[in-house]
Amino acid sequence: MAGSVPEDDDALPLSGLQHLAFCPRQWALIHLEQVWVENLRTAEGRLLHERADLPGESHRGDLRTVRGMTLRSERLHLTGRADIVEFCPEPYPVEYKRGKSKPTDCDTVQLCAQALCLEEMLATAVPRGAIFYGNPRRRQEVAFTPELRARTEELAATMHRLYRNRETPAAQPGPYCDSCSLVHICLPKVTAQPDSAARWVERQMRSLNQEV
Repeated sequence: MAGSVPEDDDALPLSGLQHLAFCPRQWALIHLEQVWVENLRTAEGRLLHERADLPGESHRGDLRTVRGMTLRSERLHLTGRADIVEFCPEPYPVEYKRGKSKPTDCDTVQLCAQALCLEEMLATAVPRGAIFYGNPRRRQEVAFTPELRARTEELAATMHRLYRNRETPAAQPGPYCDSCSLVHICLPKVTAQPDSAARWVERQMRSLNQEV
């Protein structure tokens, strides 16, 4: 499971920042409750990443390209892998995504977290990177502004707090729910009501599962 973390390691997957920025409840279902349902979108995204981040290295002129590079930040307690990091000469992370650019910052904070890891690991500035979207098939450059860096660090702190407290936030229904593969498990229109009977049943089922 992509959201699992070794018990003796307090680092969390930096990819979780993308889930958290998209929807805190989605993050909790995946990374706390280990729930995952694949649909066409997630399957296409998984195949795209499998092709993009096969570990390896190539050179073309002054450009060195590293695929599947392991990343870690001791300061933010994050770990993960970059699809591609180009060195020409400064590091330039590239994240691959299916579909098109999203109206939220969920993709850019994930890329920014990769940059923060690279800066800590390599002791060098990483001012920008790019996201390659499958539709259209081209890169969208991202500048790692002070605002984006602060947003990314804030999300990292929130993710660790939720993980420590084993907290699954209530649903916040919105248009983005229709594109979520977990919508039939989350039941956002029901679980958004904190006093509903369904919410009570949900809590009881979790309690039973923890006792098993």
